[in-house]
This record gives sequence, structure tokens and C-alpha cells, in this order.
Amino acid sequence: MNKLSVRHLIFDLGGVIINLNTQLTIQAFAQLTGKSPQQIIDFSNAHPGFHAYEKGEISDDDFRSVIRELSTAELEDYEIDNAWNAMILDLPLERIHLLQNLKEHFSVYLLSNTNFIHMHRVNEVRSEAGHPEFNTLFHQDYYSHLMGKRKPDAATFDQVIQEQNLNPKEVLFLDDSLANIEGAQRLGLQTLHVTSPSVMMEYFNNGL
Repeated sequence: MNKLSVRHLIFDLGGVIINLNTQLTIQAFAQLTGKSPQQIIDFSNAHPGFHAYEKGEISDDDFRSVIRELSTAELEDYEIDNAWNAMILDLPLERIHLLQNLKEHFSVYLLSNTNFIHMHRVNEVRSEAGHPEFNTLFHQDYYSHLMGKRKPDAATFDQVIQEQNLNPKEVLFLDDSLANIEGAQRLGLQTLHVTSPSVMMEYFNNGL
């Protein structure tokens, strides 16, 4: 990684800006459906509905119908939504302040694999943190369910690069998913794998 060449920053959202714990959603769905955590994981990995929902190809109700396939009991919409959103935690103020500072020196973008139900909860968390809108923290924000594509597909990164006229060699992409990091690297972006909440803060505190 060549820090001196970085002019543009692309951030993931969950696990990088907002704290995330996917195990909480797995546990919530296991409790809701009577399935084991491993059955929940296997189902989510195998069912095309999860990726389709992230790409905006199916509606909220369609996605809830996917989840209902896991259970013989009748599940209310709010029960599904609450379990699905259990993974979304807090938005630390220090990260808001970091982004505000970085935006003064770099072009800063958000690129997130997400969906409508999650974004409703994310906006609640953002409001609870006292910040009005995400788009004030970034020069442009990109969400998979609105783009119709998701990371780590090359077309997802390429849309940001082309629309913002970025030189990939001058971009630092930060994500908690190794698959997404590797997808960005294949297009020539510099990367930082955010393996713990402290990684990003330590990186920028050491100077970029």
C-alpha cells in the first residue's frame, strides 16, 4: 500500500463505519424459527434470495417470504425485521468525526451491500448518533439495492470508478469482507482489510 498516492477513499458501511455483529442475526433467526445457527447459515448461503434482495431485485415482502421458508410457524413482519436488523449495532461518534476530517482532504465515498430493511434501521442508528444524513459525510454514497449490483462483482466497483472518474491506483478501499477486498484488488485499488474496529482508526491516526 502506497499511502502517498491515495487521493480517494471508498468505505464499506457495516463493520467499518457502523458496528456490526452478524452472529446476533443468526441467533435471532435460530430462536425465531427453531433451526440451528448452522442451518441458518447454510440456508442464507444457498438461497439466491439474499443476494437478490441486496441487489434490489426482490421486494421487502418477497424477502420476508424467503425467511418464512425457514419456519413452520407464522412469522409476523416485525419479527422478521427485528431479527434481520439484530446485527446492526451503533455508530461511534469518533468515526463520524474521522469522516468529517477526511472529507476535507480526500474525496470520500460509501459503497455498501445493503437492503431496504437494513437501511431503515441504519438511518435510525445514524439519527441516534446525532448525525442528520450520511450523504453529508461522503461526496457520494452507493448502495447495492439501489445500484442493482453488489460487491465483490467487478461491475460494482467499476460504476463508482467510472462515475467519479477515479484512478484506481489512487483509491483506498476499506471493507471488513475479505472477498470484497480481493474483488477491489483485482481492479487495481489499494485496500485496507478492516478485521477489527480498531484497524481503521489506528490506520488514520498513524497518518495517511
